[in-house]
Amino acid sequence: MNAVQPHVRKPGWFTVNVMNRFVAWLTRRGLSVWGSRVLAVRGRKSGEWRTTPVNVLTYEGERYLVAPRGHVQWTYNMRAAGGGELRLGQATETFTAAEVSDDDKPAVLRGYLKRWKAEVGVFFDGVGPDSTDEELRAIAPRHPVFRITTAAK
Repeated sequence: MNAVQPHVRKPGWFTVNVMNRFVAWLTRRGLSVWGSRVLAVRGRKSGEWRTTPVNVLTYEGERYLVAPRGHVQWTYNMRAAGGGELRLGQATETFTAAEVSDDDKPAVLRGYLKRWKAEVGVFFDGVGPDSTDEELRAIAPRHPVFRITTAAK
């Protein structure tokens, strides 16, 4: 896997204060918006639960979390914790996470962009679902991807 290259696109005020809060509010009440969940991960320093709305991608029978804005706090926390929880209403799903290598990301990124390009395409520097594997591989180091597996209860 390539070395972590800090590349973060901070969301704008509207996204943070209106859209993310609205999607999280709906998701906490059990209404998924295009596969949305509230991701809960323990903070790597504080140990406190940190939450953020995410889109869970199902691709070829596996489930993935993609960080469209790059290396952000939840990705650092996920690496440290190795998993977390996906919440939808009162339902909580505990999972483990394994980071996907940059070479294995193009197909997953393509699937993610096919589903959510209208929502997150601006964060991918002009690369879209119809881009070549080489173009997707070139941006792969800037977008962490985690394969998630439901933990046994």
